[in-house]
Amino acid sequence: MKKYTLALSFCLLFSIIAFAQDSKVFDQMTMQSKILNMERKYAIYLPPGYETSQRSYPVLYLLHGAGDDQTGWVQFGEVQHIADKAILEGKSTSMIIVMPDANTGKRGYFNDINNEWRYEDFFFEELMPEVEKKYRIKSEKKYRAIAGLSMGGGGTFFYAMHRPDLFSSACPLSAALRNSTFEEFNQGLQTNKTQVKNTDNLQGYYDRHSALRQIELNEVEAMKSVKWYFDCGDDDFLYEGNSLVHIAMKKRDIPHEFRIRDGAHNWTYWRTSLPEVLSFVSDTFRQK
Repeated sequence: MKKYTLALSFCLLFSIIAFAQDSKVFDQMTMQSKILNMERKYAIYLPPGYETSQRSYPVLYLLHGAGDDQTGWVQFGEVQHIADKAILEGKSTSMIIVMPDANTGKRGYFNDINNEWRYEDFFFEELMPEVEKKYRIKSEKKYRAIAGLSMGGGGTFFYAMHRPDLFSSACPLSAALRNSTFEEFNQGLQTNKTQVKNTDNLQGYYDRHSALRQIELNEVEAMKSVKWYFDCGDDDFLYEGNSLVHIAMKKRDIPHEFRIRDGAHNWTYWRTSLPEVLSFVSDTFRQK
């Protein structure tokens, strides 16, 4: 009996190892951007079986935080190990995960105030079409999700707010959702010595990049068409901004999951967030 149990254990271990080796991660993929006038990098996770199957897969766009690049979730977030394990255990459906670089040229996921650096336009007009054509990705809203941490959590929130027609779910983690007033926003531009070429655009730009203003101004049904999952540590310095967004969404009756767990603003926390994100977005991908 012991020999049988031992043999079974070895078979199971071998299966797990073989399964894990079947997925692929490439973290130095490149594409040319006309909008940003430069070469851009991205990382991609291809699930087990991708290379031998003919099927198409749902996609998760996974955004890194400030100071990292497209390799952040690969190196520190252990995305391959975590995704493999979640798929093997049935907690996640097989999906492709795309991780773009938002740390080259200028840091961040948005167009600048003068619309000269247009990263958000690059993301929607070039990156998404490129990867969804190159890989076997199901390019429908119900099969597309977005998530990210810190700066990438802010990118996740605003991208889903700006284009709710594109994402079935959005998972901001420890999101950079500071909610300054319009006056504080103006003062920040002056402090950073940012030259604004057209001051008539200031209010619109502020509204577009203020979390509370987005919740106030956007159509409720459009926001409801996205399934929301927020997660932030109780010792995170961004805790207040996330909590205010939670309260504002509650007031507008926008369904969302809101998690405050023990933890701070670090990779130890985000590595425990990722399995829950994969499970949450999988629920939106699966047929009800």
